Amino acid sequence: MGGTSGLHLHGHAGVLSESLKNDWPASRTSTPSVEDDDSKPAMPDYAPRLIHRWQQSSSVLSLAVSANYIFAGTGGSEIQVFDLETYQKIKTLRGHGGSVLSLHVCPSKSLLFSAGSDSILKIWDIELLQELYTIYSVFDIGDIFAVTYSEVLETVFLGSQNASIQWCNITTIDRHTSYDRSGLPSTRFSKFFDSSGPGGKQHSDNTTKSLVVPKKLIELPYSNVVQYAHNGYVYCLLAYQPPAHTPMGEAQQCILSGGGDGCVKLWTMRDSALTIKQSFANSASVLSMVVMDTFVYCGLEGGCINIWDLDSLQLVRSVQAHIEDILAIAAFNNCIFSGSAAGYLRRWSRDLAHGNRWQCHDGLILSAISIQNESRGLLVTGGSDDTIALWDLTDSFFSSNDDVSFANDQLLASLSRFVSFKTVSTNQDFRADCHRCATFLKALLKRFGASCHLIVSEENVNPIVYGRFFANAPDATGATALFYGHYDTVEATPGNGWDTDPFSLSGVNGYLYGRGVSDNKGPILAAIFAAAELHREKKLRTSVVFLIEGEEEYGSLGFQQTVSAKKDLIGTDIDWVLLSNSYWLDDAIPCLNYGLRGVIHLTVSIWSDHPDLHSGVDGGTDREPLMDMTKLLAQLTDDFGRVKVPGFYEPVRPITTREEKLYQQIVTNSTIGLSKEVLMAKWRLPSLTIHSISAPGPSNETIIPHSITSAISLRIVPDQEIDVISASLKDYLSAQFAALHSPNHISIESSRQADAWLGDPENGAFKTLAKAVKQEWGVEPLYIREGGTIPAVRFLEKLFDAPAAQLPCGQASDHAHLDNERLRVINLYRAKSIWRRTFDELPSRSAMDNSMADLKLNE
Repeated sequence: MGGTSGLHLHGHAGVLSESLKNDWPASRTSTPSVEDDDSKPAMPDYAPRLIHRWQQSSSVLSLAVSANYIFAGTGGSEIQVFDLETYQKIKTLRGHGGSVLSLHVCPSKSLLFSAGSDSILKIWDIELLQELYTIYSVFDIGDIFAVTYSEVLETVFLGSQNASIQWCNITTIDRHTSYDRSGLPSTRFSKFFDSSGPGGKQHSDNTTKSLVVPKKLIELPYSNVVQYAHNGYVYCLLAYQPPAHTPMGEAQQCILSGGGDGCVKLWTMRDSALTIKQSFANSASVLSMVVMDTFVYCGLEGGCINIWDLDSLQLVRSVQAHIEDILAIAAFNNCIFSGSAAGYLRRWSRDLAHGNRWQCHDGLILSAISIQNESRGLLVTGGSDDTIALWDLTDSFFSSNDDVSFANDQLLASLSRFVSFKTVSTNQDFRADCHRCATFLKALLKRFGASCHLIVSEENVNPIVYGRFFANAPDATGATALFYGHYDTVEATPGNGWDTDPFSLSGVNGYLYGRGVSDNKGPILAAIFAAAELHREKKLRTSVVFLIEGEEEYGSLGFQQTVSAKKDLIGTDIDWVLLSNSYWLDDAIPCLNYGLRGVIHLTVSIWSDHPDLHSGVDGGTDREPLMDMTKLLAQLTDDFGRVKVPGFYEPVRPITTREEKLYQQIVTNSTIGLSKEVLMAKWRLPSLTIHSISAPGPSNETIIPHSITSAISLRIVPDQEIDVISASLKDYLSAQFAALHSPNHISIESSRQADAWLGDPENGAFKTLAKAVKQEWGVEPLYIREGGTIPAVRFLEKLFDAPAAQLPCGQASDHAHLDNERLRVINLYRAKSIWRRTFDELPSRSAMDNSMADLKLNE
């Protein structure tokens, strides 16, 4: 019996308007039929936005919330603590020897109360997240299903399996200190709770219960108990303060209890004794309760909700709300939320006249609590599917122009919308979505106060989003930064390796999942929100230009021509080019990126004058194009993998002492486990890759294809000129093919190409970013380069004569371009903060030039 029940629910007390009583229907007691069987699909008319979900290893039995944390009690005897802003798991509190069935927070005293199947009540400090007291009863009480705390009485109350209610005044708690650990429930034997039943073998010890040695033991005195408070388990306890105008108004504070006997009882405390004032009889066990104003809503076994008026002491209404037991009930504003054993949560009007529902958990909903957090309403639910879910109860986003918010929850709401656009630039089927996404970004920038346009190319490519926030702080620096990004993504197919819908933002265990969330939609919004927030506060010291393209994943088609043609519109006063389209080396240390390799893509084709032939008929009679191709490609590298194209490595600049130190810092401080030599090969040395060899027509093993095509790319580094390297490779391949004396033909065509980029880690932009990173993360960033290519970076540097700097936002494990692409929530938030600091402190180029001139003069 001891650990089998998971029926305890932790409700949330809310407040109704004074006119509530006048709003009840004429028939105050009714039993309408259930709108839908809970076994049917969820109704589509209401479903709050799922903000985040945490996966656990066991059922989530109880919940509590403080200003900063969500606390979740599990069937695995743990209390998991999650940050309410970043959604990261902060800590696991251990100390219980069984399921944690009840949690309660007292914010004013920074205390958390927990209790469970080990018959123990624990008190924790929620600022230090440390245990303060372990409280136990001298009686064998079994499971503790319910805990509540009265701030007026400064007393914690607990309801248990043996039908008792007990209490402890925390101002006198130290008077009851016990030094005899033999009295703990885990060390004593109960004939009732530990009996194996008829025919079984009794155990004189309780070896199955684990005990963590507590900080301080408190033994509840015999006087602090009502032995038979109910004729059944005590499932629910709530503190209730009667309004002064009611008959109970003279009571200092009351306690409400609900039990397996179907009763709700109202208790008062006088002279340290608990006295029953009123009992309300229900038709079934009371499994959950919540109070709003003078009304108590009772969730009953069998799916009914009863409403009792604590003023008139009458049953106001009875509604068959679910088919299954109501294991969870919560309140927010004028709404009631009831959760059933079928996994559905239903939102009701305050009089239970109207309700609609959604699928909340894949199993029993065991706990629910609502909270008001900043400007939004939140609902937290826990279930037997081992998950905790966080729901947004806010009805609207940006209700008016004067209500624009830049809080983190609004950043997530915008990112959710941003990710929903299927902006796959390589697929023409998503062209309309790309245009809708560009319009969404433009509207967002305009709403935030930016001057904005869609820049459309003469070519049929996705539009570029332009937006400019003009500096408006009294002490503006005079600097102008251009932030570059891209809203297009690579392909993603739901179900093809994805655990979530790639085009629906999903929050799981502190991460956000969705295509483009890391590359590059999340980082873009972090920068936009940072600039917009400063602009709204009239503290923007740097003018910020946003240039967000929609073709980066397709080689930035038309980008250079379009931007060059619109240079005057974009601005001729650009001091810095900034971007955030990169990742950390590992998952632990933030980085700054100062280098990217360039790329040259070539297509080599070899073909004969004959059609496809049959190897059994014509094999050995003609020179086969595939043979020529394999011989030709084999001449590109030597046995050690070095490229044999003449002069290929000559422009590569030698490493400087300063850069070598940067590599050494990476090897010393990061966890990637790569040597300095390997990193340099990946980042600062050029390479050649053969991507494919293909033939048109059927892939029959007897066919001699008449045409063969190979895709080749060169990753180049600074000082390797694209035109020179491309011409050298073409000349080399042509010469090698001529040496084969083949009657076949060859063509070598360049497709996409982009310059390498190398920034200066000592310039003003990098120094400003480094300072901001250190302030946000508490560590110095690693300076890294990458082997990949972003075509626009070097182009923008040259066009605007402005140095570029890059802030990687995500972690190495973000899976960009792969299935289950993700971005850690805290990375997104801190990226926003870093950009805010950067836009506040970024110097102008003229100021930097004057500073350097003064430095040289002093030298």
